[in-house]
Amino acid sequence: MSLAVLAAEHGHQAHWGYTGQEGPEHWGDLDPSFDFCKRGKNQAPIDLKQFVDASLPPIGLHYQAGGYNEVNNGHTIQIDYDRGSTITLDGHTYELKQFHFHTPSENHINGKAFPMEAHLVHADQEGNLAVIAVMIEEGAENSVLAAAFSVMPKQPETTVQLSHKVSAEGLLPANRDYYRFEGSLTTPPCSEGVIWLVMKHSITASAAQIKRFARVMGHPNNRPIQPLNARVVIE
Repeated sequence: MSLAVLAAEHGHQAHWGYTGQEGPEHWGDLDPSFDFCKRGKNQAPIDLKQFVDASLPPIGLHYQAGGYNEVNNGHTIQIDYDRGSTITLDGHTYELKQFHFHTPSENHINGKAFPMEAHLVHADQEGNLAVIAVMIEEGAENSVLAAAFSVMPKQPETTVQLSHKVSAEGLLPANRDYYRFEGSLTTPPCSEGVIWLVMKHSITASAAQIKRFARVMGHPNNRPIQPLNARVVIE
C-alpha cells in the first residue's frame, strides 16, 4: 500500500459521500478503484467482540506537538501532522500523518456505539498503514479539540493553519490498553492491509464540541459496521 492510498483515504477519484446514491452501500459501484468497498473480506469498521487474549505489548508512543493544518475535505475534519511523531509496533516504526474524526463512531465495542471516534493515521516508509482509534464519549471538554475546533473550517475543501501546533497525545486515554485487528480504510478506496489499534478506554469531549463537529459535517460521517468474516480481534 502506497502513500497515494493514504491521500486517497478521503478520495480524489469518483465523488463519494455518506448519503443517497453516493453513500456507503454504493461506494463499490462508483469507481473501479473502489472495488474493495464491495468485495473486500477484511473491511473496517467492525463491532469488536469475541476477543482472543494475546497479551499485546504496549504501543511505543513517540509524539510531539505537530498538528499544524486543519482541513475540511467534505468528509471529515482532518489535522495534518508534522514529521517526527511515531509509534513503534512489533519493532516497526510508523509515522503519524494526520488525525480526523467521525460522528457517530465507526467501530463499536461489544455492540456499543459512541458519539464520536478519532482516527490517528500512521504510515511506515513503505506506505503500510496503522490506525489508532479512540472512542469519544460525552463529558468534560477535550483540550486538543478546543484548540482545533475553535477555528474549524466550515466549508468543504478549505484549510486553516493552526496558530499553535496541537499534540495528538491529548487524544489518547491515560490507560493505553488496546484491541488489534486487521482491516481496511473506512472510506474509498477501502484498501485492506491496515492494522487497527482500538483503545479499550475512551476519552471525553463536551456536548458542544461533538455538536459543533456534527453541525459542520451536516450529516453522520460513519461507514456502517462490516462483517468480521474469518478475522479475530486480539487483546
